[in-house]
Amino acid sequence: MSRQFLPTLRGLLTPRAAEMAPSPVETKDLLAGGVYASMSYAGVTNVWGTPGRADGWDLERVIVEGYERSIWVFKSVEAISKHASTLPVQIGRGGDERVFAEVLEDHPLLRLLNKRANPLETGDVFKKRLSAQLLLSKKGAFIEKTKSRAGVLVRLDLLPPDRVEVIPDDENASYVKHFQFTDYRGHIRELPPEKVIWVRDPHPTDPFCGVTPLEAAGLSVDLDVKARTYNISFIDNDGRPGGIVGIDLDGVDSNEVDRIQRRLAPGAHNAGQLTLVGTGPGGVTYVDTSARPREMAYETLSTTSKNEILSAFGVYESVIGNASERTFNNADREEYNFWRHTELPHLNLMASAFDPDLSDDWVIRFDVSGVEALEFPRRQAREEARKEFEAGLLTIDEYRRISGRPLFNTPQSRALWISPQKAPVPANDQDAAALGLAPEPGAGGELGPGPDTALPAGEDSAAAAVAAARSLDQGPTAADDVALARGQAPLELPATPVSPAADDVERARAGTTGLTAPGDAADDVALARTATMEPGQGPAAEDVAAALARPETKSLVPTGFEVTDADFDALSMAVQAALAALLARQAGVIVARLRAPKTRKHTRFWTPENEQDTRGGEANLDEDRVVSAARWAEETTNTLAPILQQAAAATARSVGRALAGADASPPAAVAAAIVSAIYAGEAVAALLGDLAEELRALQTDTSLELADLEQAVARFYETAAPPLIARVCETCAVSTINGAADAAAESAGPGVVRTWVTRQDDRVRPAHKALQGKTLPAGTPYEIDGAQLRYPGDPFAPIGLTVNCRCRLHYDTDPKE
Repeated sequence: MSRQFLPTLRGLLTPRAAEMAPSPVETKDLLAGGVYASMSYAGVTNVWGTPGRADGWDLERVIVEGYERSIWVFKSVEAISKHASTLPVQIGRGGDERVFAEVLEDHPLLRLLNKRANPLETGDVFKKRLSAQLLLSKKGAFIEKTKSRAGVLVRLDLLPPDRVEVIPDDENASYVKHFQFTDYRGHIRELPPEKVIWVRDPHPTDPFCGVTPLEAAGLSVDLDVKARTYNISFIDNDGRPGGIVGIDLDGVDSNEVDRIQRRLAPGAHNAGQLTLVGTGPGGVTYVDTSARPREMAYETLSTTSKNEILSAFGVYESVIGNASERTFNNADREEYNFWRHTELPHLNLMASAFDPDLSDDWVIRFDVSGVEALEFPRRQAREEARKEFEAGLLTIDEYRRISGRPLFNTPQSRALWISPQKAPVPANDQDAAALGLAPEPGAGGELGPGPDTALPAGEDSAAAAVAAARSLDQGPTAADDVALARGQAPLELPATPVSPAADDVERARAGTTGLTAPGDAADDVALARTATMEPGQGPAAEDVAAALARPETKSLVPTGFEVTDADFDALSMAVQAALAALLARQAGVIVARLRAPKTRKHTRFWTPENEQDTRGGEANLDEDRVVSAARWAEETTNTLAPILQQAAAATARSVGRALAGADASPPAAVAAAIVSAIYAGEAVAALLGDLAEELRALQTDTSLELADLEQAVARFYETAAPPLIARVCETCAVSTINGAADAAAESAGPGVVRTWVTRQDDRVRPAHKALQGKTLPAGTPYEIDGAQLRYPGDPFAPIGLTVNCRCRLHYDTDPKE
């Protein structure tokens, strides 16, 4: 007996259609006089042993009686398919679920799906029809591909699903032998599988069949349509109740009675009509048999049908335009659930059908990066991370990683900033050194600020206490003070050995009083111990006597407030760190944009990939698009605003405690911070405007290459960034600190005065020198050269009077009040 090759597979390929008797098709009546197959098990079995479930699905009747007659079916299909039509298609690889790391700019599929699929349909129309067919057709959707002689895809056509027949392969293991398409003239074309893209929502057991939400919602669609039909018919019949009328039929032809009975046929279309029957000679009777809308529970029936239909399609009522009974948060959540659980799987199903036409690891998908509803969970994650950052539990880099932004990777952004004074906690020793918190020699590895480190000012902070302690350590020694008092040189150590200080301390503790030592100091000590203190003579003695005679008093009036250099320097350093990181990233992004294919396409900087590449051109790069000044201005403002607002609030609280004893920050205190942040954004925009002009001028040289533009960008930032950072840092610090202090002083109540204080060095402009020591009530502006300044660095004053200003105000209460 000869052996058979793969007997199991050969048995699988054996047709079983002849062994099975056809089963009846289950139908559901949508309208009187017509039926459609709602569960299409027709009893036909293909060679793979699965019944032809989709053969009995009448798509034309489904569209006419379901899609076009039921408002909820129509709106569900429209909501899903319209989103699919408006979203562009992308091809890329790498990255995450939202953004590709690398994007393919030119491909035949992109031209067909985003621009024009065929001479009759644009890409948007094609995608909308494809989406609707997937939702309504049990067979799925069939797309015919047309390629050029060179094998390039040039056209996509949607075939009517009810005119396509899938021919299974009964000889090989290819599932599909070919597709048979019957056109509108009745001609049959055989299409090979490689020319047809077959898209369907897969059936759990039948690979030749799809599923549609209308299968589960069939009864609900029937109920919805019939309930509406009954209500309309009842109104059309003047709202008369249905009933039975009995009359004498003697002498009435039987054919006439049959005609009347046919006209008064039962059903939803005949609601409210009367039925005529015979009762015998001379008799007329009437029986009310109507079912009123209240008895049919029309409202409950309609609402139930609506909910069931929308649930089958996965569409919320708020998505199709009715959010009247929902809060904002509930509507927002429903929008997100629709996109996450309904729209995205539907889009992925369509996009994945085109993957075989791509090579390597390229992936095609719909671009949903601009869909606001999908930002809902990321928005919540950013909000939680922002709260943890403000509480000092996250670093700036950790927050940016959660929010999907690139990391700064600087010592300041890697450190934890602990509230309430935002003292940095470095991540490692190198960052500690960069932050000025390197361990002191012999301190056992403990971090402490160096002598030249500018720390945030604050009377209660640990940083302020450390700074005060260090300032004491750097003062003159006791020996220097004694030498200065005697008019001698500083004390020197004796050449001969002396007793250690420990011995002197032990003798002092033992109560030794006879300790004598040669020299004037010992004589003075002995004289002081034995002599009685008598008032001396001279001016100094008189001052001492006057001081002793003056009774000790404690002032209850605050002594005033004045911001220190440490306040300005600390804020300036914070702004400098953030702005330096921002400009460094800005330079990298601009260079990346210069290299991006999307920027270079159709310009003279495009390098052709082959002889057929026609994406080059003679135009110059769009320098405004490369630098994107408006975007960076907004990002600069958003980056610096939190830093400046926090410093403004801290300064306002300090002023409030000093002048009014209230630890509060008025809302006007942060106004100067916001204006300063906007100023910084405008300064960066002006910088980018200069860069755009330089790139525009450089491109007049036709021999210039892309590498030359990249080097020009690097040189520009090397020369222009440092002075911009210095100017913006100093201006923002002075304007924010002084503006917050002035707003807090004005809100502290009447009787607060302020005095203009300059640095009193060569950098002070003459106009400000004239204001040195001038005192005015809080809220009264200073007048300089015809202009008014509310405070030093006032952003609304002429820039010639504010730029590089380092003045401050001293606040106090008016003793006359």
